[in-house]
Amino acid sequence: MAPLRIGVPDLVSPSYFPAIAAVELGLLGDEGVDATVELVFPVTDAAVALRDGSLDVLAGAAHAPLYAFPRWDGARLVAAISRNTYWFLVVAAERGVGRGELTKLRDLRIGAAPGVDEGLRQLLVRSGVDLDERELHIGPVPGVAAGTVSFGVAAAEALADGRVDAFWANGMGAAVAVADGTGTVVVDARRDGGIGAGLTFAGVSTTQALIDRDPATVGAVVRALRRAQVLLAEEPGRATEVGRRLFPAREAELIAELVRRDAPWYDTAITPEAVAGLSDFGRLAGLLPDPADEPAYDHVVATDLASTGSIR
Repeated sequence: MAPLRIGVPDLVSPSYFPAIAAVELGLLGDEGVDATVELVFPVTDAAVALRDGSLDVLAGAAHAPLYAFPRWDGARLVAAISRNTYWFLVVAAERGVGRGELTKLRDLRIGAAPGVDEGLRQLLVRSGVDLDERELHIGPVPGVAAGTVSFGVAAAEALADGRVDAFWANGMGAAVAVADGTGTVVVDARRDGGIGAGLTFAGVSTTQALIDRDPATVGAVVRALRRAQVLLAEEPGRATEVGRRLFPAREAELIAELVRRDAPWYDTAITPEAVAGLSDFGRLAGLLPDPADEPAYDHVVATDLASTGSIR
């Protein structure tokens, strides 16, 4: 049998790391499942790959399947990797914008990946920021094409090179920019709470076809993910051995601290409130075109896997 193909839209990142660790630390193998991790950027392309069958499982933004499965038809969430929106807005240090100072954002080229960019738009608009009036331009980072790229680190490099004035990306990109003195964290959506925290979360999704055909394998993925979350929370240093196999040298030495910081948010449970937030996000992003559409919880989440993998 061919290995289970698990796609991630950013490999050098803490965002999806428990899913990567479940494979790389042998936890999914302990469940009898042979699996590989494949980098597919951006997450919108990864969602299409899931739909088209070149991926079996997607570990990415929880709202991502909506880009390829209208109204969730044919796809289901099976677990959360971690709770709450997990992206950072990092602005060039020379701009002098401090934490939470959204009123100081003006005349910025902000780099953000497709499928991730909408999260920043919604956060700013819901916070009363007029993007046009402030001349805030959110879009792809120049020189970063679709394919296999880890966006957070690439965005930090673009900030240092002056190709962007700010970026909206994961914790690794933020950590690199702060460590280099080139960027300042203005928004940490997860820890700041409020409007930004409930937009989306890091989640694991798959197709209804795979759930119907092989629920035992999908359940094994959820169990291995939960074991990885617990292991990394108890021993964040284990992340370094994975990082040294997969990451550039500098990022490999940073990953354990980022995992330690994120561990309080590790949880496979998907709450009704989280799904309601996804639906709200989807409607405002145009991914759920009907403004009255509210997909049922059990249409979005594979609750039938509760006996094989703890998702509640």
